[in-house]
Order: sequence, then structure tokens, then C-alpha cells
Amino acid sequence: MNLIDVVERLFDQYGYYVLLIGLPLDFIALPIPPGNSTLTYTGYLVYLGLLHWLPAYLFALAGAILGVTITYSIGYRFGTPLVDRFGKWLSIHPEFLEKTRKRYDKYGDKLLLYVFFVPGVRQFIGYFIGIIRLPYRTVVTYAYAGTAIWVTVFFSIGYVFGEQWKQVFQIVERSLTRTLILLGVVFVLYQLIRWIIRRSNKRKS
Repeated sequence: MNLIDVVERLFDQYGYYVLLIGLPLDFIALPIPPGNSTLTYTGYLVYLGLLHWLPAYLFALAGAILGVTITYSIGYRFGTPLVDRFGKWLSIHPEFLEKTRKRYDKYGDKLLLYVFFVPGVRQFIGYFIGIIRLPYRTVVTYAYAGTAIWVTVFFSIGYVFGEQWKQVFQIVERSLTRTLILLGVVFVLYQLIRWIIRRSNKRKS
């Protein structure tokens, strides 16, 4: 049974509540049902007239925002103490978190508008922004906005493309995966170049 079959069966049994319960589970890193396919299939059900678009969209948005809020709260409440106690086993130290937070302060807020589209990142971004103690008003401004964009895009794929939603969804998923791989390669190359430059400068000095 593939993921789409799982989503279809869950909708048959639970209707709108799949969105209110399933999407938070996706953010908590228990992606059953998976968020992208759940939203797209929701749009398709609206296209078929089996769901009303307004409650379907609002339930989806509420479920996604709830997921962000739960993971942010967990990270905020428990993340730093856990890092202080067990971080050394993972080479994660308070100094590393502080450096990460400063880098985030410089570049990160606007990234929250897009990171929910990145496979794997969506399940951990809420914990991360909680651990670095991102102010809640910033979460509302950027993370909730990014969540709304994510919900709207995948919901619209199902609704706009109708019977072709599976084909379009698969194309989008492949594109996102390839983009993630490309970004990973670029990041590794960037870090490698920085390391080479640092070693070169040390030798010169």
C-alpha cells in the first residue's frame, strides 16, 4: 500500500479530522499521513465536491499551525535543557547553539516562508526555532505565514489539477527532492571551500 492509499483510507474514515490530527503528527516527525500528499488529496476531494473548500482549507491550516506550535513549544521548553545535559554526546554545545542563533538572526526569518516545502526540514524546523528561543511574535509573522503558503500551494494542486493531481504532485515532489539534493551539495562545497581557505591562511601565517 502506497502513501496515497493510506491518505485515501484515512479520509474515508475520519474526514476533516484527518487534517486536524494528521498534519500536526507530520510536523512532530510522525508523517502518517504525510503532509504534502494529505493536502493535495484534500484539494482533490474539494474538486470532486466531496468536501467543502472553506472548512477543508481552514482545518488544514489549523492542523498545520497546530503542528508548528506544538513542535516550537517542545523545543522551547525542553530543547535547551536537553542540549545542556546530553549535547556533548552529539557534539552539540551551548556555544554552538548561540552561534547558530546569531546566524539565524542574520539570515533566518525569511527562510521560514519556504522551509516547509523542503522534505525532512519541515519535521524539525519547529523544534529548532524553539531551541534557539525565537520570539513567538516572529513565529507568528514568519513561520505561520510559511505554513499558510505551504498549505495553500499543495491544497491548490489537488483542486486546480483535479484528475491529474497525482501526476502533478509526483512532479512537484521530485523537483523538491532534487532541489534539496542540490542545496545539500552546494552547502557541502561551500563548507569545503571555507575549510580549504582557512587551512591555507593558517599556513601562510
